[in-house]
Parts: sequence; structure tokens; C-alpha cells
Amino acid sequence: MATATWNGTVIAHSDDIVMIEGNHYFPKASVDASLLRDSDTQSVCPWKGTASYYSLEVDGKLNRDAVWYYQQPKDAAKEITERVAFWKGVTVAD
Repeated sequence: MATATWNGTVIAHSDDIVMIEGNHYFPKASVDASLLRDSDTQSVCPWKGTASYYSLEVDGKLNRDAVWYYQQPKDAAKEITERVAFWKGVTVAD
């Protein structure tokens, strides 16, 4: 079971993880949605597509754009549809 934590709080946990480029992609349904805040940030990966972001808010602290996902990944990355990954201090442990 992989667990993502930040600021002492479990953000997500699942045994259904997809690993791509060293990143753990969790099913979106495994994430505590009450901790997610919408973000307007986007970036582009040439082979995965356009990434969108969420910020995390835990105990009044905001971690901007710490969660990313591909709403419509390109065919080469279809396995990360409906999945999210973490960075910016979010710890993922197996």
C-alpha cells in the first residue's frame, strides 16, 4: 500500500499505483478530496499531454500546485487517466 503524506496528514493511500518516470500515480478516488484546492496552473508534457494542478491545504497551510493530473492524457499515457501524482514536499512511501 502506497501512502502520500504532507504536513503530517495522509493525502492518499492505495495499492493500485501506476509508476511513470519515478512518480507514483494514485487513483483520484483514493485522494482525500477535502484537502484539494483548485488551481489555474497548467503545464505540457510532450508525450503525456496537458497537466492540470491542485493545491493542498492542511491545517491552514497551503502547498500550491503540489498535485498534478492529466485530464485527457495522450494515448501513450492512457494508464494515468483518472490518476494524480504529488511533489513539492509530499512524501510517498510504499
